[in-house]
Amino acid sequence: MTSTKTGRPGLSLSHMGFYVNDMPRVEDFYTRVLEFTVTDRGSLSTPHGDVRLVFLSRDPAVHHQIVLASGRPAHLAFNPINQISFEADSLATLKRFYRRFIEEDAKEITPVTHGNAISFYARDPEGNRLELFIDTPWYVDQPMRVAVDFSLPDAQLMESVERHARGLPGFRPRAQWEAEMAARMGIA
Repeated sequence: MTSTKTGRPGLSLSHMGFYVNDMPRVEDFYTRVLEFTVTDRGSLSTPHGDVRLVFLSRDPAVHHQIVLASGRPAHLAFNPINQISFEADSLATLKRFYRRFIEEDAKEITPVTHGNAISFYARDPEGNRLELFIDTPWYVDQPMRVAVDFSLPDAQLMESVERHARGLPGFRPRAQWEAEMAARMGIA
């Protein structure tokens, strides 16, 4: 996660924590597949008993971006995590991780475009839905989601995503949408 210098002052999203059932399996996935580094680990006494914690980061200036906490029940009727999203620095990086998820035989791997982004969704070892994405240089009204073919060469993939996006409601340059949002947030 990166902080935005141009965002609304006062708060920025920093990190998240979630409960896990099989700590070694989930730690392995996030460190090996998503290339996080364990920055700390230990136990903390709470009113509900001891909780084991593993702190993970991909940024040497940030102590933790994710905290794994023991205590998730083995069986849940409903997973309250809708998604955990990671922004890739390029289409090449996004495709590299997509191939890695295929090699890992991750569940429910779904490459899509939202018009304003190109993403793929997949499940981590405990069924949490992950999204890895890049933004596109344009915006379209949301929600919108259609399948894309990650086997296409980069230029062809971007052309097909843009061609589709141009026909959608709200299509405009991302910079225009960002200026509209800054005005709406009172920071223009």
